[in-house]
Amino acid sequence: MRIICFIGLQLFFFNGVRPVLASQEVTTMAPEAISQAAQDHVAQLTAQANGRYTITPPSLDNRLRLPECPEPLVTDIPNTNSLSGTVSVLVRCEPLNWQIYVPIRVQQVLERVVAKTPLPRGSIITAADVDVEQVELRRQRGASFSDPAQLIGSKIKRPVRLGEIILASDICLVCRNDAVLIKAGNDGLSIITEGKALSDGAMGEQIRVQNNRSKKVITGVVSAVGEVTVRY
Repeated sequence: MRIICFIGLQLFFFNGVRPVLASQEVTTMAPEAISQAAQDHVAQLTAQANGRYTITPPSLDNRLRLPECPEPLVTDIPNTNSLSGTVSVLVRCEPLNWQIYVPIRVQQVLERVVAKTPLPRGSIITAADVDVEQVELRRQRGASFSDPAQLIGSKIKRPVRLGEIILASDICLVCRNDAVLIKAGNDGLSIITEGKALSDGAMGEQIRVQNNRSKKVITGVVSAVGEVTVRY
């Protein structure tokens, strides 16, 4: 009688009931999907900024196991004012309350004039000496040039190596003790005379020059190679 009752209890508890597994397999997010969300966020920001950018996709560990998000991933770049270098993008799944930082390598590149050949101090820049290349912004350490015509005829103040960006501080359109043309006057009248530069100057900079005839020292603006303009 006890055996019959035991069998009946077994049928009551297990008949038609699926077994419950100790652990069930959970669908996980593909690392590529997380990486793509971070890239898309950076691409959207750089599309609104000036210049040209290159974005290097991150390499996420394939062993990463995060539950698949039932909603689109939310992305953000907290606490940053720069889109150059390594940018940490915060990717999060709000419904499941998980988040991960994804590092994205971002390079801002601009067209800049570089030395096509080593340029020693005192040399005069010609068209054959320079070239225009796409240069990462982080390599630039000062004011530079995008048009070679801005440098042709200027003098090198300090040696520039092959491939280096030519900076405004590396050259002078008018150099100290150079013979210069002094253009003086206003919109209606212009007088041109010869003089001597008393200091170095780049395009648009004010320098002192001495008039060869009157020996008078005046201040003018560098307007071209070997040329200073004085406005009255």
